[in-house]
Amino acid sequence: MTSTTVGNGSVLLISTPSPGVVLLRMNRPEKLNALSLELLGALQSALASAERDDSVRCVILTGTGRAFCAGADIADMSRGIAAYEDPERIAAQTAVATFPKPLIAALNGYALGGGLELAMMCDIVIVADNARLGLPEINLGAFPGDGGTQRLPRLTGKSVAMQMILTGEAVDAHEAKRIGLASEVVAADELMSRAIELSSVIAARSPQALRRAKQAVLQAFETPLSAGLAFERTATAAIFATEDRTEAIRAFAEKRKPVFKGR
Repeated sequence: MTSTTVGNGSVLLISTPSPGVVLLRMNRPEKLNALSLELLGALQSALASAERDDSVRCVILTGTGRAFCAGADIADMSRGIAAYEDPERIAAQTAVATFPKPLIAALNGYALGGGLELAMMCDIVIVADNARLGLPEINLGAFPGDGGTQRLPRLTGKSVAMQMILTGEAVDAHEAKRIGLASEVVAADELMSRAIELSSVIAARSPQALRRAKQAVLQAFETPLSAGLAFERTATAAIFATEDRTEAIRAFAEKRKPVFKGR
């Protein structure tokens, strides 16, 4: 495993726990990994690097300590609307939401406010059994403004999303899975091993197929069914023309594991 740090005080820890997998660990435990501008900038930089690196097939995002992320940094948000509209902040969130490779959120504890919104930008969410997920902004006279009002109902349906947003009440890990916020619940001490195991399975797949599959699934949230199906057909045709597809068919016939090159 290799490890590097980003930002003053190492606000983001970066490691390679398995071939093709990069682990990003938010590292402000004393602030419950609140999203300062520095941390957001470090995330943006790390994701840009992972996108450029062809050896990176999957990324895990998690937190240090007892929280995944407890939301926006109060020190930054005290600037009011200026902080909310800060171009650096918006650019960092866009980098997460539009990251083209598989991105797994491993929620090791509290995921509140902007922290839950950050998790919902990821492709797969797995949660420790001691995690709590919620959007408490209503308690501060506001409401989720970084995608919460749009992404949550797409995942849980209108009624559940309205209840969470209008009450500000959090849900536990098992309820999060039941309502569609997470795909798996695991014991807290097994969270990272499971995240690495899952990401390693994904990293072994064709990079071309992973990218196209992610694009196709995300179309379901953006377009009517007919347009999504048209996108799927176009993406499938493109995949059939790749070297990786040819290698997969050959490997299947030869009863061996395929060696994907991303071409």
